[in-house]
Amino acid sequence: MSFEKLNLHPSILKSIQEAGYTEATPIQQQAIPAALAGRDLMASAQTGTGKTAAFMLPALNRIATPSASNSRGPRVLVLTPTRELAAQVNDAARKYGKFMRARTVSIVGGMPYPVQNKLLSQGVDILVATPGRLIDHMERGRIDFSRLEVLVLDEADRMLDMGFIDDVERIAAATPASRQTLLFSATLDGTIGKLAARLLKDPQRIEISTAQTRHTQIEQKLHYVDNIGHKHKILNHILADVELRQAIVFTATKREADSLAEDLYAAGHKAAALHGDMNQSARNRTITKLRHGDIRVLVATDVAARGIDVNGITHVINFDLPKVAEDYVHRIGRTGRAGNTGIAVSFASSADRRHLYGIERLTGQRLEAIIIPGLEPQQRASSGKPAGAGGKKPYAGKPRSNGGGYGGNRNHSANGNTGGNNAGATGEKKKFWHDAKPAAGNRPQRARRPV
Repeated sequence: MSFEKLNLHPSILKSIQEAGYTEATPIQQQAIPAALAGRDLMASAQTGTGKTAAFMLPALNRIATPSASNSRGPRVLVLTPTRELAAQVNDAARKYGKFMRARTVSIVGGMPYPVQNKLLSQGVDILVATPGRLIDHMERGRIDFSRLEVLVLDEADRMLDMGFIDDVERIAAATPASRQTLLFSATLDGTIGKLAARLLKDPQRIEISTAQTRHTQIEQKLHYVDNIGHKHKILNHILADVELRQAIVFTATKREADSLAEDLYAAGHKAAALHGDMNQSARNRTITKLRHGDIRVLVATDVAARGIDVNGITHVINFDLPKVAEDYVHRIGRTGRAGNTGIAVSFASSADRRHLYGIERLTGQRLEAIIIPGLEPQQRASSGKPAGAGGKKPYAGKPRSNGGGYGGNRNHSANGNTGGNNAGATGEKKKFWHDAKPAAGNRPQRARRPV
């Protein structure tokens, strides 16, 4: 479906055409007409499918008609879980509203309060904010929601995971009851469903894809590892692949992100860290360098990497498996964007088996366990799923060699399968590796702390 058929304002269509977009994506085809009709929405769609435009285009369309109110407060409020996602949404609003007189302001943590105070005092049409910083300004009486028409909750599931549920409800309670509410989330059930029942009015439910049908354009691989030294050796092997253009390496903590980035930089890689302890200007500079190709390997934590939209990312490497299965889906969604293909590699030790089981159960996919000749895991433990886990075992195969390659050729399965969904189903029980003492010269495992 072309954008011309969606009844958008001519100024918006002009900006879309200038950006090079012609056909609306499935989430845009369903969400935009419903939003233009004034419906509240509960929507779920894979990252990289145009979700931001699905709510920003109808929001801009509403702003194209002047408000009857004399208030200087926002007409559209977009709440996001992280600063990076807020920056992405802010950029999208300016790109799609290029030929409109719409003023967009971003209010996030890490920015000086005087600067934000000045931005808010000058009036705003679209306000993009993280919940914590917005609450700060609300408490100081600097936000006027009297003319707010649209509230957008972007990645609502992540905001709840990060403990923002009370802030979100407090912000929603401060907005007019007549507002339109658009909720976008990876899942629409459970806690998100209960939140939607409290904040939305007769919402239209849109589900473009589920975790079980996502990321068919991403080849997913798994390496069992003995210890931290083994992890580093496999990581170095992967980064040596000439077909790896840019990669994001995920670690569990900020400290590990800094340390690993320093090690990679010292080894000659164009590497940098990205995490929540960095101030906003430093984070912005790092992301800009990544987009310009000045950084080949970005080492990041989950919170910092949320919202990164760089089409050049060919690989995502889970140096540490996420503790929450949904974060795995968001992590690997940083590659394979805009119709491109990508590779996602995960490292797992025996201590990770419960997290691995949760990931495979959520996605409905068995991660393709492979080995690199010369870097085989050395110690094996008893087979089976993690204690206390119900349902079927997530993986029924054994690791196989891929010859060490991480290029684009996907037809290299030992049993003739392609891709990661069917690989390794040989009938053997799944094997996990015991934690092994680091071999001489290997770096010891660092103590972890919450991100």
